[in-house]
Amino acid sequence: MALTFGRLHPLFVGEASPIDLRKVHDADTLARIRQGMDEYAVLVFHDQPFTDEEHLAFAERLDGRLHTRLGSAAIQKNRFGNEALGDISNVGADGEILQTGDRRRAYGLGNRLWHTDASFQDPPGRYSMLSAKVVPPVAADTEYADMRAAYDALPAETKAQLEGLHAHHSIAYSRQTLGFEFSGPEQEALKGAVHPLVRTIPRSNRKALYVASHASRVVEWPVPEGRLLLRDLIEHATQPQFVYRHAWCVGDLVIWDNRCTMHRARPFEDTRHRRELRRVTTLDVG
Repeated sequence: MALTFGRLHPLFVGEASPIDLRKVHDADTLARIRQGMDEYAVLVFHDQPFTDEEHLAFAERLDGRLHTRLGSAAIQKNRFGNEALGDISNVGADGEILQTGDRRRAYGLGNRLWHTDASFQDPPGRYSMLSAKVVPPVAADTEYADMRAAYDALPAETKAQLEGLHAHHSIAYSRQTLGFEFSGPEQEALKGAVHPLVRTIPRSNRKALYVASHASRVVEWPVPEGRLLLRDLIEHATQPQFVYRHAWCVGDLVIWDNRCTMHRARPFEDTRHRRELRRVTTLDVG
């Protein structure tokens, strides 16, 4: 049976028909997933019992080169021994739930800010693939914002104003807004990268805003005015009509295009309930 997608939101987000992505190796189905990404920007696949190795292998089949320069690597070792496998959990290396005051938990609170994965490096992230392993018995959702629709809704004069502008993206900056402190070597490892404020997405040729909490300043503008512009654009892009909220089930795999979406984790009692997800991100190359 051919892979199909049903719409979960009026503007974006597709839900896949039943499929086992571990067994997807044929070019036609992989191409259909990429077409779905071009149309929906976020795809939801249920019942995907990936091992970590299968997760990594699927990401490479779908989109090539993996992101291995995770921001968290500057402050801690990856507990899986593979920097391509992002640990999106509230669990420490000892298997225990992280408590208030733990430095890794404090760093992870940055995931509650609207952000794009790997925008703080060059090349930046393209597709992120998040797999749910352990889901708490309370709501611990993830929200996504469609930055293509947000761009389309801007007044023509604002679109003209944004053309040619660039933002500096830094994961250190976004964490520092929450009071997280970095050592000198950590700060040096997280210098960031510069990207256009507006990106044109290949294949679909749609334009999208490329801003999020990692965007520290507008390169061409004075800092105060630039930061106000970035704040206003994020507020515009996260209005309810542009946002989808995903309630996780074990086995869910959600893929999103970082070039044209933002996302954030919603808070829950994370010092009480265990939540474990794995993320693999590909780089925007080729």
